[in-house]
Amino acid sequence: MSDYIMDLRKLVGHRPLLQCAASVIIIDDSGRLLLGHRTDNLKWGYSGGSLNLGETVEECARRELREEFGLTADELEFFLINSGEETHYIYPNGDEVWNVEIVYLCRKWHGTPVPQKEEMSELRFFPPDQLPEISEPIRPVFREYQKRFL
Repeated sequence: MSDYIMDLRKLVGHRPLLQCAASVIIIDDSGRLLLGHRTDNLKWGYSGGSLNLGETVEECARRELREEFGLTADELEFFLINSGEETHYIYPNGDEVWNVEIVYLCRKWHGTPVPQKEEMSELRFFPPDQLPEISEPIRPVFREYQKRFL
């Protein structure tokens, strides 16, 4: 979580925040998607997180990918903006957000996938038609991915 969001939480507690985020879906040469098993809600998701003040969306996406999955994106391709009713989420700790998430696809990357243990217990590739239980606010992204690419 960005310092900005943590600082806001000190002021507003668990009240709803509008949260701007950037995310990356890693796709391997076989078309499988790299997902992480989240430690907070025990569901699966891609790499992503909140923007820091002064950071571009693309910088955030690249930073989150390095931090959470240990990978470096060689190329990012804009996929979609995930926003609206389905992005409302209450974290297990009670923090409430309405997400506006810019999602990128990444087919060219380097490094060895290593989960950030504070946020992800494991990383695994999945065929896009055989996904595990996905975290609620990003389900619309996967529906759109399957609609476009399956």
